[in-house]
Amino acid sequence: MSDPAPSAGMSAATARSIEYAIIGVCVVALVMVFQPFSLLLYGIGAGLVVVGGLLFNLIPHCRPGVPLRWLATVVLIVLALLVVVFLLAVGSTYLYAIYLEASR
Repeated sequence: MSDPAPSAGMSAATARSIEYAIIGVCVVALVMVFQPFSLLLYGIGAGLVVVGGLLFNLIPHCRPGVPLRWLATVVLIVLALLVVVFLLAVGSTYLYAIYLEASR
């Protein structure tokens, strides 16, 4: 038996839909951050700005023919980098607190 044909990847409509969804998340986040009515909406918007910034890294990969599996791989790579940077930031803050405590 022969192997099944590899998937052809995303269609142009799928790639465009994903791209527009990412841009939509970014626009909604900015509207929520700059609205003057609710601190809750501001907080949600601030979180969405971070998520939108991470998702925006997918825009170059939203092309027809690119498999969705590759898009998922890029998402995992970006999330891994976010976790590493977060841990470095928390670790350096912790070490700085120890330094301040020792310098008293």
